[in-house]
Amino acid sequence: MPELPDIVVYIEALEKRILQKRLDRTRIASPFLLRTANPPLASAEGKTVIELRRMGKRICIGLENEIWLVLHLMIAGRLHWKKRDAKLSPPRGLAAFDFENGTLLWTEAGSKKRASLHVVAGEAGLAALDPGGIEVLDIDLDQFARTLTSANHTLKRALTDPRLFSGIGNAYSDEILFEARLSPLALTQKLKREEIERLFAATQKSLLDWTARLRRE
Repeated sequence: MPELPDIVVYIEALEKRILQKRLDRTRIASPFLLRTANPPLASAEGKTVIELRRMGKRICIGLENEIWLVLHLMIAGRLHWKKRDAKLSPPRGLAAFDFENGTLLWTEAGSKKRASLHVVAGEAGLAALDPGGIEVLDIDLDQFARTLTSANHTLKRALTDPRLFSGIGNAYSDEILFEARLSPLALTQKLKREEIERLFAATQKSLLDWTARLRRE
């Protein structure tokens, strides 16, 4: 599943293509993709993209009139930039967003359709989808320590809990724990201060290093 580094790079790529561009048409091929009914998806059509942001493992596309498209790719979802009006072919093709300068095609491999699209209004709509985890690249050691030890979980569970930390899943938690030389089964409230410091440094280093690596690729 795309996590913080992947989503950051996705958003950077999208900014180059759709920021300040008009969304002319939306096409949904999978009936399981769209998880909301109000506001309707059609309300996004004809609107210009004014902002993109990451929320956990989700990509948020902000349009005029405070309409947000919130994309969760899940494990097998991928986005592809194609020529305008590119063919949408189920079952892999889930949706297409036709912008004035090209088409953003959303696909998902496999038979289990887990990707999701929410259409929400304003910051309140976004907040309702946010699990509330803190951004580990925007905090200091003390904030990290307080969040980590707020309950006595295994390190693996704590790092991947979206209510504690934003955007970290199975893949990068493994990278972080390897870098920190800590067991995924270690209990958070049993850690020594030096181990928490090591984990904090490893978390920031791993996420930044992988973001840079994906950006180069």
